[in-house]
Order: sequence, then structure tokens, then C-alpha cells
Amino acid sequence: MTSAPGAGLAEPVYLDTSALVKRYVDEPGRREVLHLLRQNECVTSAVLPVELRSGLRRRMAEGSIDAARLPAILKHVAADRPYWTLVEVGSDVLAGAEMLVAAHPIRTLDAIHVASAQLFAARVSMPTLTFVSADKRQIDTAVAVGLVVRHIE
Repeated sequence: MTSAPGAGLAEPVYLDTSALVKRYVDEPGRREVLHLLRQNECVTSAVLPVELRSGLRRRMAEGSIDAARLPAILKHVAADRPYWTLVEVGSDVLAGAEMLVAAHPIRTLDAIHVASAQLFAARVSMPTLTFVSADKRQIDTAVAVGLVVRHIE
């Protein structure tokens, strides 16, 4: 990529960790994520950097990422990070996430992502914010609460 991811583009999209990891790891859906990031501003939760690093370390331990590649991947993540719009996880996001887990079969961090997307969309008056994820339960919950979704395999 020759320019900063999403630099100067007006249309934000929300990417959860299962989608954004595809920017750094060659797996199904990577081409689609790269296309989205060339065309759009990346919005995500402030929990994403921790969740992403954890996921990369887990993949290394499982052998799906070569340990020798991990430092380069983490350097790439660090270079991209200033271009992400991070939604802080405050009491409003946590209250939204709590309501989501009470009503939907969704994991805690996934609920935080959906609640973060809802909050961001409300703050910027953008009812058509696209929520991007590779997680089916998370996508189902996002649809149920009225977000526009894009499921990445």
C-alpha cells in the first residue's frame, strides 16, 4: 500500500479484530479487507490493539504464523495504528455491550465491538456505518441491532 490506510477518505467502516487481522495475515478474506482499507477510514474499538496482539501470539503458538514473521507483523500494525479511529471503551460502550450480551448469544469482546460501532454511528449521525467482521454470531447481532454489515469469510 503506497498511502496510509484510509487516509483522507470520508467514508468510515467499522472493522472488528476478526476482519482487521486479515490485513496482516494471509487468510481468506484478506483481499476484501485490503480493498476496504484502501477505500475507507478504519474505525474500531480501543480494545482492538490488545485483542489483535493476543490473536497474533495465539496464531504463532498454534503454528499458523511463523515466529520469525511476528516482529514484522507487529511493526506493520504499529505503523497503521495512527490511522485507526479508536472508539474508547467507556461506560456508554460497556452499558451497550451488557445489553447486547443479555439479548444475544455473543461473547464479551464481540459485544464491545458491536456497541462501539453503534456508539460511533450515533455520534457521527451515520446510520449506514458498515460493520465488518468474520464472526457469524457478531454479524447476526449487528444485523439485529440495525447495523449495516459486511461478513468477511
